[in-house]
Amino acid sequence: MAKKFVRIPFSPLKNAMALPSQITRPERWDVPFGDEMSDDDVERILAIPPFSRIDERAFPRSTPLRGILLNDTRIERYTPGELVVIEKDYGNSAFFILSGTVRVELEKEGEFHEEKLWRKHHNPKGWMAALAQLWRNPKLPETRNPAQYEKQIGKSGEPYIRSDRKVRIRLKNVSQILKKYKTVPIEKGQFFGEISALGRTPRTASIFAEEETELLEIRWQGLRELRQRVPEIKEHIDRLYRERALSAELQDHPIFAHLPGEDLQHVIDQTEFATFGNYDWFASFNRLAEKKTSERLKNEPLIALEGHHPNGLMIVRSGFARVSHAFGEGHRTISYIGKGQSYGLSEIVHNWKHQQQEPYQYSLRAIGYVDMLLIPTVVMEKLVLPGLSQKLLPPRLEKLSNNRGQLPELDAKIRRSQAEIDDKFLEFLVENRFMNGTATMLIDMDRCVHCDDCVRACAAAHNNNPRFIRHGPTEWEIMVANSCMHCMDPVCMIGCPTGAIHRSSQGQVVIDDATCIGCTTCANSCPYHNIRMVQIRNASGKLILGNDNAPIIKATKCDLCIDQLKGPACQRACPHDALKRINMFERESLIAWLNR
Repeated sequence: MAKKFVRIPFSPLKNAMALPSQITRPERWDVPFGDEMSDDDVERILAIPPFSRIDERAFPRSTPLRGILLNDTRIERYTPGELVVIEKDYGNSAFFILSGTVRVELEKEGEFHEEKLWRKHHNPKGWMAALAQLWRNPKLPETRNPAQYEKQIGKSGEPYIRSDRKVRIRLKNVSQILKKYKTVPIEKGQFFGEISALGRTPRTASIFAEEETELLEIRWQGLRELRQRVPEIKEHIDRLYRERALSAELQDHPIFAHLPGEDLQHVIDQTEFATFGNYDWFASFNRLAEKKTSERLKNEPLIALEGHHPNGLMIVRSGFARVSHAFGEGHRTISYIGKGQSYGLSEIVHNWKHQQQEPYQYSLRAIGYVDMLLIPTVVMEKLVLPGLSQKLLPPRLEKLSNNRGQLPELDAKIRRSQAEIDDKFLEFLVENRFMNGTATMLIDMDRCVHCDDCVRACAAAHNNNPRFIRHGPTEWEIMVANSCMHCMDPVCMIGCPTGAIHRSSQGQVVIDDATCIGCTTCANSCPYHNIRMVQIRNASGKLILGNDNAPIIKATKCDLCIDQLKGPACQRACPHDALKRINMFERESLIAWLNR
């Protein structure tokens, strides 16, 4: 009997899904910062100081100067009143003024600073979209649509650029704002925004265009290369910081707020900069993780030593420092201080007020990396302390031997709350540098019943892929789970060649899947092992391959449910109040949760 053949209709979609997907393996400059940058633009920039004085031979072939300018910069044009940066937003780029003028707002109150006028918020999913996640999420792990990566190449063969331009916000009546509010100009040929971009910190002021203005925006990867290889740019940026940002930082500190302009300028001129530890501190941390506490302590750079003369007030610009005192053969941790907090004020005030000479009561060491300001004691005694309010003066020091319970910090609330943290738990936090987290996942193991509701909720919010592991170091029955802590100092961002891992404007550390090239730098840099590399698949479960036939991998981690209606799904799902996301710098919140 003759065989009967049945013709099966050809389905392009079905047949495509049955085979492995293949895409062009992404590289650093596949997605340039500016989609309209041209060789002519690069030549124009190279004709302007300080770029015209750069020796191109100082750059390696892998990252040439012209490549940086072509791929890590873009030219943006602003009309009068348009906001360029907004205070408290996190910035990943700096600016150089090609033409025009911008204004920096100095007012901290009133209509101009009213956040509701311009504060940007990430738009979360609506409640229907959030509910639909329960049945629309892919059934297979790490599913992607290969077409989203192929869109990086346009019809002309040229790279397709994702639009990450911010929505422009324009202030009305610029002339009236200039009359009513205090602002300062930044003019052609100057940089701004570099401190926030390089330090991974929020913008310190809002800046808007005063007139038609053309800016060269430089993403921080390119700025880092320029600063490392061009001494003139490094010196230029450091000088600008002293002229502009230092004044704002000191005025924000309560003990300098009362100073008149002339005295403040004298303090600025006498302020010294000091850096302790390594910018990429995660490398040494990983090496020392298995060593004894005494060995790790020896590797923490000493900033000030207990028993030595207090030669100045120290203020942390960025990073963290350990406050400790001698205890037996070693040291006991008393506290930790971070950005904006000071060390040495108690001793300086005591010696000035009571005409006595007490030394530093505690030792101060850099935890990984810390950037400090040092205001000499003589400047404090002459200009700052005479006019300082009595409310801001710390209490009189007792004798060194009786002074173990007093913390060397200005804020009395911090002193009270810190005293309630168990000594062993405090050591645990500092030794593991968990105080770096602004959204650290803590799990009370006395309350946790291992129901895994938190894991399921996380998976539902992330295409059925949990972005944390309910596992981690435990002390005092409190587990620090392996979940991104959205660090105050996110060292995972340091080596990312494309900027795929970055801060959102609200501060969450997130990964752009499209521009991640799978280099594993961020995963290797994270001191807490909270970033994972995964192989991605198409809807049929087949691996997505690169043009070299090797699987494409991407970095994944917790994004703090940035697109969910009510924040972290893990915390909301816990039925026993065992899980909490906590900013470790807000120690009163930590104490309240621990003692609830």
